[in-house]
Amino acid sequence: MGKRVEPPGGGHVESINLREALEERYLAYALSTIMGRALPDARDGLKPVHRRLLYAMRMLRLDPAGAPKKSARIIGDVIGKYHPHGDQSVYDALVRLAQDFAQRYPLVDGQGNFGNVDGDAAAAMRYTEARMTDVARLLLEGIDEDAVDFRPTYDGSEEEPVVLPAAFPNLLANGAQGIAVGMATSIPPHNVAELCDAALYLIQHPGTPSEKLLNFVQGPDFPTGGVIIEPRASIEEAYRTGRGSFRVRARWTKEDAGRGGWVAVVTEIPWLVTKSRLIEKLAELINEKKLPLLVDVRDESAEDIRVVLEPRSRTVDPTLLMESLFRLTELESRISLNMNVLVDGVVPRVISLAEALKAWLDHRRVVLQRRSRFRLGQIEKRLEILRGLLIVYLDLDRVIRIIREEDEPKQELMRAFGLNEVQANAILDTRLRALRKLEEMALKKELDDLVKEKDDIEGLLGSNEKQWKMIAVEIRDVKKRFGPETKLGKRRTTFSDAPDIGDITIEEALVEREPITVVLSKKGWVRALKGHVDDLSSLAFKGDDALNIAFKTETTAKILVFASNGKCYTLDAAKLPGGRGFGDPVSLMVDVEAGVAFVAATPYEAGAKFLVASHQCRGFIVPADDIVANTRKGKNVLSVDEGDRLAVATPSAGDHAAVIGENRKLLVFPLAEIPEMARGKGVRLQKYRDGGLADARVFAMKDGLTWQDSAGRTFTVAKPDLKDWIGARGDAGRLPPKGFPKSNRFSG
Repeated sequence: MGKRVEPPGGGHVESINLREALEERYLAYALSTIMGRALPDARDGLKPVHRRLLYAMRMLRLDPAGAPKKSARIIGDVIGKYHPHGDQSVYDALVRLAQDFAQRYPLVDGQGNFGNVDGDAAAAMRYTEARMTDVARLLLEGIDEDAVDFRPTYDGSEEEPVVLPAAFPNLLANGAQGIAVGMATSIPPHNVAELCDAALYLIQHPGTPSEKLLNFVQGPDFPTGGVIIEPRASIEEAYRTGRGSFRVRARWTKEDAGRGGWVAVVTEIPWLVTKSRLIEKLAELINEKKLPLLVDVRDESAEDIRVVLEPRSRTVDPTLLMESLFRLTELESRISLNMNVLVDGVVPRVISLAEALKAWLDHRRVVLQRRSRFRLGQIEKRLEILRGLLIVYLDLDRVIRIIREEDEPKQELMRAFGLNEVQANAILDTRLRALRKLEEMALKKELDDLVKEKDDIEGLLGSNEKQWKMIAVEIRDVKKRFGPETKLGKRRTTFSDAPDIGDITIEEALVEREPITVVLSKKGWVRALKGHVDDLSSLAFKGDDALNIAFKTETTAKILVFASNGKCYTLDAAKLPGGRGFGDPVSLMVDVEAGVAFVAATPYEAGAKFLVASHQCRGFIVPADDIVANTRKGKNVLSVDEGDRLAVATPSAGDHAAVIGENRKLLVFPLAEIPEMARGKGVRLQKYRDGGLADARVFAMKDGLTWQDSAGRTFTVAKPDLKDWIGARGDAGRLPPKGFPKSNRFSG
């Protein structure tokens, strides 16, 4: 323990609990990050930095029809007045709002270099210019009409909006990405015309669940297009819960390259994928021979994306080539959905599609009510002035005399005509040329129009039905401006089902097909020699280890390894260690207990079958398709009792089985007497008084029973000569024919 340090003396010293102090400060930091940086508001779909950028641009009068200003000027206003953070981070936010490949409906119209889909950065803010788009103008529409609340800026010198009026469903249309403290948000962009249709239906049918709204909102609509291959049920679940993900693939077509050749051309890539990095990854995989079906990749992009993929040969299946690329590269991407937003700008919560649209609609209703009340106030003020003006028009000569002769004309006007101060000031501010008879008629018409407008607004504020009707009109206008027939509004992302291609075919496509010879030692060390090697006499083994099993296959194969514990393990031939050393223990590649021996190994073939049997001579036929394992744990095949073990696993190609025991008794019987199972204990194959099973073989009776002696010579016993050994399953058998190996094994 170190020496306790006392606080310095003098002055007031207050002791506080360190844990409480840290919790309080961390909570303040977390709330600041959640509320002020990372999570968007459910009403306008904006984070504070984006909201402040748009408001600053409005204050600079950067309307869509006006001239743009230097980005540096905009950033200076934002960080000087509203957003006390680094200028580069604010400029990065501005750049993203202008990128049509990142933003589905850009809020900023940028002039100059604002980056590209290759991942190149934008030019410095002193070189670029910017102004608002029509979408941004819609978000700000009515902000001068008391549509939203304002709050003091960070230094209290000015005011900024708490939220924007948002006549555009920005939260879902443009989406949002953000990481806060302990929570994150990820909302992909959507098609605004579809969102408008869903919102209109929700107005007519409040309480509609998200699943029904998917009749209008098909799913995300990315600025870079692409194809969504997520199942419909998964999409429905994601929008219902507010959490999920979407598999998005590049759009590609097959193009004729002449002379029977072809190339695959990618024209759209998944959202947020950098094209240059994608092509670098493809080239790297080609060099590492991990894409044997692909020989070259070329970027022929100009304004539109065009990535050309050249197959190794014209016989390669285009779908298989692309499926292999989707597995290994960002040509397929998973876009997450996590609709974690600030509900009412205060409460962070994960919401559904229906809740997100309802939050926007409720906000639009509040904005409509506030703007209506604001307009009502303006009308009241104007009506007050008009009534005063019309009074004095009845006796203009007296008004002129009062103004010319009285020392305090305002007070006299108020006394003579019963006016208030506002009306009197309006009369005094009236120009002489406005004192025409024609002007009086115009004032009466304006009065009548304003009275009618006032009645309409009061009727609107008093009727929920009229309010929703007005909101529906506004939404239809947005849909018309950004409808599917417009260039910006046309849906870019489509939906499709992934092609049904077997896993094994795909796995083979990811590996270059080369001949190898697999060698498994008696102590369970495995390696793969290049090529098909016939002479293995020169192979070296570690210590007192020796050759157990060797066979020829290819790098694309799966290797089935049967172990004495009754399990079958699956190895990828392409991942086996090379033949220069002793190899690696199989136990490093699979989860196997200590002391387990490996009985047999063979390449997997679809449709093949094996005879498996224990030392106590119980066995059955098992299909190879049922024992391919996808995990390191392997597949349970033969159930063995304590003290027993799997002794034989041999291919089952034939119509008869031959089994020989350690007691040197041979029995031959029809294969049909052995049941076919996926796993289990099996049935008794041969009866022993002492010992157990030595070996077994399946053969075709018409070809006879063959075996090899220790010298490698092959012997065959034809059907007529086997009659003494043919019996029923479970018989004891008799001594084998002359010349049978003393090892009691068919392989010598």
